Amino acid sequence: MAIAVVYMTKEFGFTSSIQGVILSSFFLGYLTTQVLGGALADKYGGKWVLSVSAASWTLFTFLTPISANFGLGYLIICRILLGIGEGACFPSVNTLIAAWFPTEEGNKAVSTTVSSAYIGIVIALPISTWLGSGPLGWHSIFWTFGTAGFVWSILWQIYGKSSPNEYSGISQEELDLISKTKKKNKPSKNLSYHIIESSEIAIESTSENDNTISDAPLTNFTVEDNNFEAEADVLLPENLILANPKDVPWKFLLSRREVWAILITQFCNSFGNFIILNWLPIYFLDRFKLNLKNFGYYSVLPYATQGTTGILAGIICDYAINKLNIRIKTVRRGAQLIGAIGTSTFLLCTAYLAQTPLQGIILISIGTALNSFFSCSVHVSQLDIAPRYAGAIYGLGNTCAGIPAVLGVAFTGWILDVTNRNWNIIWILVTIFYATGSIFFVKWVGHKVITG
Repeated sequence: MAIAVVYMTKEFGFTSSIQGVILSSFFLGYLTTQVLGGALADKYGGKWVLSVSAASWTLFTFLTPISANFGLGYLIICRILLGIGEGACFPSVNTLIAAWFPTEEGNKAVSTTVSSAYIGIVIALPISTWLGSGPLGWHSIFWTFGTAGFVWSILWQIYGKSSPNEYSGISQEELDLISKTKKKNKPSKNLSYHIIESSEIAIESTSENDNTISDAPLTNFTVEDNNFEAEADVLLPENLILANPKDVPWKFLLSRREVWAILITQFCNSFGNFIILNWLPIYFLDRFKLNLKNFGYYSVLPYATQGTTGILAGIICDYAINKLNIRIKTVRRGAQLIGAIGTSTFLLCTAYLAQTPLQGIILISIGTALNSFFSCSVHVSQLDIAPRYAGAIYGLGNTCAGIPAVLGVAFTGWILDVTNRNWNIIWILVTIFYATGSIFFVKWVGHKVITG
């Protein structure tokens, strides 16, 4: 849409404020199905939620050019409905990752998934530019990607499964590997649980001969915070983590600072990420006066580096945790700081130092490459602290992320109109939000499994 809206502006005469409303209207719908999609995926399985999500966004992708021809209001409504359909996508994918991947490969799985989205952008940008400049015009952009979504939906319906146990093509060796890593969540004999006055459970070391431990499910407990800074990760019984919950304990989850670390950081990171995603093409066209026909090819580098570095970031973080035995919390903090400081630094360098399009593209590409480390911080933290409710927490986090996606993207258009297109103000605001999110994440990020 970031490319299509430029072509549409030529036809319909949209101002920057209207462009911002069009771009942000998608996220208005997107945030409404984040929590619901995650909770449904946790309860019924990721396949079916993702299937409905894909079918919905495919339909409204096809309808976008038709709605635009009817008027701006119809276009905005269509974009909202498309967002509602797509909103359940990543929460359901997060649930699928929790079910399908060994625990120690969580970083790699999430970062690869996030990187794949950017690889998709790398493919989509030049194709969109080529289609928009072609004989069929900007309408063909939506027809092409709608068709691709339709084909993918059919293949997913045929081959997709919610869990490895449902997939006939998986080997017993692979099943054993996945289940073995899940069983690491069972406590050793030197751990015991006792009820404390606040209905919490404290985890304490005991002697080797104290084997009075029960695997019976408990419904209202947490890990006592006096052990929050312990070096070793504390793992809870398997049936407290892997059971398919009937109800998500929202009150319990929202009482945990580890969860709030995810929510606040998602909100702050999203402000910058969605402005970059939606406005970067228009920024380069404004700043460097590029030819629109060639811009799609020119702008591939930032998203290509973000996609490839995202995969590398997952490998690095997994290696740090599993081979170097660096604390999970330390790795999460480091990844967040690399993403925030790196992106902010090179955005500001682009704004104040870049003199040519090539310089701008190189600087912004380094920034987006470092931005990919976010996939190993806040985007995977829910798998650390609550794999049982991974989809629900991810959905709640994405809802928080959707708020600045709506307001920030629209606000950017308004700022450009009232400041005579002063982009430096935008990038300073992005830097402030990245810094704020990092402060909360570094302070509150968790690494122990919680449940309730």
